[in-house]
Amino acid sequence: MNILLCGAQGFIGRHVLERLLSQGHSVRATSRTARPSSDRTGVEWIQADFSRELAARVWLPRLQGVDAVINAVGVLRDRPGQPMDAIHHRGPVALFEACTEAGVRRVLQISALGIAGSDTRYARSKRAAEAHLLALQQAGRLDATVLQPSIVFGPGGASSELFLSLARLPLLILPGAALNTRVQPVAVQDLAEACLRLLPRTGPPQLAVVGPQALRLSDFIASLRLQQGRPPARVLRLPDALSRFSARIGDHLPFQPWGRETLALLQQDNTADPAPLRQLLDRDARSPTEFLNNWEDA
Repeated sequence: MNILLCGAQGFIGRHVLERLLSQGHSVRATSRTARPSSDRTGVEWIQADFSRELAARVWLPRLQGVDAVINAVGVLRDRPGQPMDAIHHRGPVALFEACTEAGVRRVLQISALGIAGSDTRYARSKRAAEAHLLALQQAGRLDATVLQPSIVFGPGGASSELFLSLARLPLLILPGAALNTRVQPVAVQDLAEACLRLLPRTGPPQLAVVGPQALRLSDFIASLRLQQGRPPARVLRLPDALSRFSARIGDHLPFQPWGRETLALLQQDNTADPAPLRQLLDRDARSPTEFLNNWEDA
């Protein structure tokens, strides 16, 4: 198939790109900045910035000859010149509308799990794009699947590196939400495989992409520490006032994922039934206890 992959240089997009190429698909890959130098067979790089290109007409030439679209563009917070609402909502909506005009039927949108009840800008912008895409699906204008992963873990992920750094600490001081909230981490390789397998299918409209095991975030970090061959760390609860203060500081450090929105998202569980993903993959997704196996080769 000829695939338009948006966000191909991002953490998730890079893994999706490698999986698509491994199966012989041709990929038209978008990059927000200048086109990367690449001599990879099967990749055509084009420059596209979701924060600026908010009209369907700019996508139409890029969709010529395309069989399916995968949107893996996402940010954790607003940055100068990169408003979250444009990147998560208005930019994708322009792309979806262009797909209906160009006759591209299959669209995969990588969104997030646990945003249904959240009032963060991240959740609102992601929900808005989901709602528009699923409305187009209901109207019969295209065939879409919204993938909703829990925490995605793997090489090159900013949050993955943060979890690994925390796992190296002999004394771990975490916000109360991180001690009690349950998550269902999924390996980025399994998310990429899910995209590959969904391309030739019809539906489902939504798919929770979660690992086989739900556990507290603190226990997930403890598992990573154990996989590193380290003894258990001592875990302390960070007082709520200090948690909020540290999150406000994090808001001014855009190069890392911690901030007030992240803290707010930790207030509710991020779990779902793993059976639909198991059925799609024809196997269990990787367990969090195996995430560091073959880490250097991933």
